[in-house]
Amino acid sequence: MTILVTGAAGFIGSNLTETLLRRGEQVVAVDNFNDYYDPARKRANILSFQSHHNLSLYENDIGDADAMERIFAQYQPRAVAHLGAYGGVRYSIGRAKLYTEVNLVATVNLLEAARQNGTEIFVFASTSSVYGNTTQLPFIETDPCNLPLAPYPASKKAAEVMGYTYFNLHRLNFTALRFFSVYGPRGRPDMMPFMVTDRIVKGQEIKLFDAGQLKRDWTYVDDIVSGIIAALERPLGYEVINLGRGEPVLMADFVEIIEDLVGKKAVLSTPPAPASEPKVTFANIDKARRLLDYNPQTPVADGLARLWAWYQKEVLGP
Repeated sequence: MTILVTGAAGFIGSNLTETLLRRGEQVVAVDNFNDYYDPARKRANILSFQSHHNLSLYENDIGDADAMERIFAQYQPRAVAHLGAYGGVRYSIGRAKLYTEVNLVATVNLLEAARQNGTEIFVFASTSSVYGNTTQLPFIETDPCNLPLAPYPASKKAAEVMGYTYFNLHRLNFTALRFFSVYGPRGRPDMMPFMVTDRIVKGQEIKLFDAGQLKRDWTYVDDIVSGIIAALERPLGYEVINLGRGEPVLMADFVEIIEDLVGKKAVLSTPPAPASEPKVTFANIDKARRLLDYNPQTPVADGLARLWAWYQKEVLGP
């Protein structure tokens, strides 16, 4: 089938696009290669498959409604994996307008194009950050999630709600996948796994909030991709589904694993966590198991070893 992927040159998007191409799918890839982080890193992400005969790559902004309509009209994708967004909780603070324009208004552009061109399934990349400082552990999809801690999760929750409107009015199947702390090869430089690895290698200071006592539900990118593909294949009506591993890890332990891989101790400062940071993220993945046959395979130690192998090859080089 024909699948449109936004953010296709990014971390998760490039891994998804490559996997879809290996499966024989026709992929329409959209990315604007913006400078949120080095565009050269995004171009490196797609280098190995950008000439694939089943790939049509468009360097367009999802905020351009006319361009999105043209692409949808030309290819009539059966399914959409909408991964393009501005990410980052802390970076979003003070940038609410930008995050609303990119993460909500541009999502509406895609929803409009999808419903006008017969798209059957719209899969939306949401985030565990929508849960904020919930006291309900593990995080479960029935939590109302009405108290986001920053513009990033607020914009994602708003897009989830808009997705229900399109299901209700236009019967567009909409699945919001709430990703939990994704890591692995091609990880963004501003995300904790890459940043910790890079700064240990370079001997630079790492801020480890609350002395590493925060917990995160780290989820390897291949497991996330498997969940996205399952959602692209299933018309579920309207659903919100957690994609995590379901095993929170102390940040202190996470850093220690990377120290052992690199063979070097981290230079740490341990300030209090800012108001944007929850104490723990912890996915209940029962719904994903039931609806998507989701079954994460990669323990954190194994996933970090693969990240380190990629970093040595692609960042450090020969």
